Amino acid sequence: MKADPSINVLGAPLAPCSTAPVTGYFRNGACDTCAEDRGSHTVCAEMTAEFLAFSKYVGNDLSTPRPEFGFPGLVPGDGWCLCASRFLQAHDEGCAPRVKLAATHQRALEVVPLDILRSYAAD
Repeated sequence: MKADPSINVLGAPLAPCSTAPVTGYFRNGACDTCAEDRGSHTVCAEMTAEFLAFSKYVGNDLSTPRPEFGFPGLVPGDGWCLCASRFLQAHDEGCAPRVKLAATHQRALEVVPLDILRSYAAD
């Protein structure tokens, strides 16, 4: 797998998203991506209780620990590389989390307009 260039939505080098817990398609702490990342795990978001409940409701339980996969479960305040389409869905439903623009990969813009991302900016 060849990674896309590590550039954020602002056109600068991609900043880390989270190493505790470790996130990202490549599990390198950044929202790096590649052609094989069909979910486009490119939006660096700060988890909230509301978003975690929403994600669980729509079928992606991010809060329950899954030790067999080395996944600790997320809690409010954790950073996580979300699928761009899930972020947009949460926006449409009124429960999108805050976003770290410097750590959100430019490929997210293929799914989520920059003005929407900016409206949730945490940085």
